[in-house]
Amino acid sequence: MRASVVISAIVAVLVGFGGSLAVILSAAQAVGASPDQTSSWVTALCLSMMATTAYLSIHHRLPIITAWSTPGAALIAASSGVSIEAAVGAFILAAVLILITALFRPVSVLIERIPTPIASAMLAGVLFSFVVAIFNHLPGAPALVLPLIITFVILRQYSPAWAVLIVLLLGVALVYVLGMTVPIVELRMSEIVWVSPGFDTATLIGLGVPLYLVTMASQNLPGFAVLKAAGYPVPSRSILAVTGLSSLMTAGMGAHTSNLAAITASICTGPDAHPDKNKRWLCGPVYAAGYGFLAIFGASFVTLFYSFPQALIATIAGIALAGPLVGALGASLAEEQQRFAAVTTFVVTASGFSILGVGSAFWGLVAGLIITGLDQCARRIHIRRGS
Repeated sequence: MRASVVISAIVAVLVGFGGSLAVILSAAQAVGASPDQTSSWVTALCLSMMATTAYLSIHHRLPIITAWSTPGAALIAASSGVSIEAAVGAFILAAVLILITALFRPVSVLIERIPTPIASAMLAGVLFSFVVAIFNHLPGAPALVLPLIITFVILRQYSPAWAVLIVLLLGVALVYVLGMTVPIVELRMSEIVWVSPGFDTATLIGLGVPLYLVTMASQNLPGFAVLKAAGYPVPSRSILAVTGLSSLMTAGMGAHTSNLAAITASICTGPDAHPDKNKRWLCGPVYAAGYGFLAIFGASFVTLFYSFPQALIATIAGIALAGPLVGALGASLAEEQQRFAAVTTFVVTASGFSILGVGSAFWGLVAGLIITGLDQCARRIHIRRGS
């Protein structure tokens, strides 16, 4: 254990929680969840992150980091006419489908065949929008964003991990000094509320199945790619079984699916977390403890989150992911024969478009694999003709 491990894990918790909490709140509003049910939703997700990350990272001795399905939450937020009870029924269906997927060996075989440059390019495409978001917020809040960028650029020369933490603390201080916070009405402890599921056929088909597909294509698959890109084996069936079971157990608390992290996981899988690749799994227990703390005070953090400007959250997230983006870009272009496929994967993923509710990360991977397959076929034809 070393300071960089603790800092990387804490930053991953803060980026994962603060960077996507607003999507969860939008999803809760879309299905008519009460304030208590919304608090229970967030608390249950934090408990799930704590339990699944602790078990998977310690059991496999790998930096396996879990998260909630942000694309899934966006899918829920876009729904209309769905009650919280019917939504919980859809959550249960999605969890059962993930468990069924864990029983099939072809999933792990598919992951093992993904070329590292393609996996790295997809990761780079996912991270790119977060880093660019820093400069999207710069014109609107230069007094906040510019000092944070300058501070990071200077401090990263000495310690990238400590630089991120110092920038975070500086950012919190600046928003108070600049008067960019809104008043906090009330802080309270978290509570768990049971929500009885309602199994409506239309909601199960229209929300439950898409939630499963989006979680697998836009979260678990990129998450597997993050581990592969960092040079780790991918225990895909174990990850799917544990996260699927946790999703099933927390659905009645109002929480949607849990899954393997992709963006936040990259903070814990790189050399900034620990120079020894075999020691980075120690980020897992620290990450789990962080979410355990958030579970206790989840309701208060929901309120606190709304008091900070979006520019702060976006800037911290982008700064924390700048290092992983550099590493992913380097790995994606390392092999000359696969550079075109890797660049295509990066461009499609970074575009942010979606088809049939499936995010650009999945389609970027598909595009890269198709081009890789065509390139391999062309090379084989040239070899045969030459012989």
